[in-house]
Amino acid sequence: MSTATATIEIAPTPVPIVETVSCYICDNEIPKDEAIEFDGHYLCSDCHDDETFTCERCGERDWNDNNAGDGDTPLCESCYDGSYTRCNDCDCIIHNDEVYYLDDEDEYGYCAYCFDRNKDKRYIHDYGYKPVPIFHGDPRGNRYFGVELEIDEGGTNNENAHDLLRIVNKDIEDNIYIKRDGSLHDGFEIVTHPMTLDYHMHDLDWEQLTERALDMGYKSHKTQTSGLHIHVNRTAFTDDYIMQDNCISRVLFIVERFWQELLRFSRRTESQIRQWAQRYGFKSDPCDILDTAKKSGYNRYTCVNITNTTTIEFRIFRGTLKANTIIATLQMVDYICNVAYSFCNENIEKLSWCDFVEGIDANKYPELIRYMKERRLYVNEIIETEEDD
Repeated sequence: MSTATATIEIAPTPVPIVETVSCYICDNEIPKDEAIEFDGHYLCSDCHDDETFTCERCGERDWNDNNAGDGDTPLCESCYDGSYTRCNDCDCIIHNDEVYYLDDEDEYGYCAYCFDRNKDKRYIHDYGYKPVPIFHGDPRGNRYFGVELEIDEGGTNNENAHDLLRIVNKDIEDNIYIKRDGSLHDGFEIVTHPMTLDYHMHDLDWEQLTERALDMGYKSHKTQTSGLHIHVNRTAFTDDYIMQDNCISRVLFIVERFWQELLRFSRRTESQIRQWAQRYGFKSDPCDILDTAKKSGYNRYTCVNITNTTTIEFRIFRGTLKANTIIATLQMVDYICNVAYSFCNENIEKLSWCDFVEGIDANKYPELIRYMKERRLYVNEIIETEEDD
């Protein structure tokens, strides 16, 4: 007797359907329930960790490209703008409550470490600052010029000062340094070490220095405050004190004799002259002018200040940010000193303006010749000029 075996068919277990999505970054397929939704996109966990960050301040998540901080201090743009800045030296992120400044008017801040490292590097010195002079130029020359150029209306700003110093200094402050000046509203005074005329003309980059100052918004001629003062060493005339005085008396005589011409040359107004560079008054004998100067109550606020023990200071000139005008002014001072040194009292008393001008060597003083033509001071020759800055 045969027995029939029944076959039971078991239906296969249905495979659940897993919904997947593509990662926005790597494009790999991932289960939707494992994907992370961010900024309207699906991301796998690796891409989410690698391509986004959490703001340290507010805790919000954002794309790495929008990180306004850095790897150590990730920040959204809003939190950075409201509460943080960067160290001017090392560029690290600093909270606004932890920023240090070199001076009250410095717009650039430092972290504690960089502030400690730079606190002795304030680039704008007090008005009374006088470093040991560094003499520049051919040591065989014995006439040196120190320039004080006042610039205003661009800020008493330590970083601006640093920028200007870097233009013309090989080592910090070896050619120029910068000081505060109470007569200025919002600027400072650029001071050179003693230099020969040749060094000023060919080795100190007045062109780049003045152009950079203009780019920063500074003015000099176009202010009521700024002057261009030029110091000349007394020993340029001789080491003998009596002969020095004789030469200086002739310098004063030239300035007083040709006052109207030099006033036009200076670009000063009469009111500026009365305030900053008073004249002594003309006398026919140079020694009489020097005697008046020594007894003067004007002190250093005179056209030629003789109160310093080692220099005489020409203060008659208005400030400028035109390099050619600075060089022309230095050449004029050099020429005045040459005439005062070379002429005796008798000959200098006979000197006319035409005689004075005709003695200028065009090869030695090209900027001076051009400037005098611009100012209509060169034997009636006139050329077009641009206004000083």
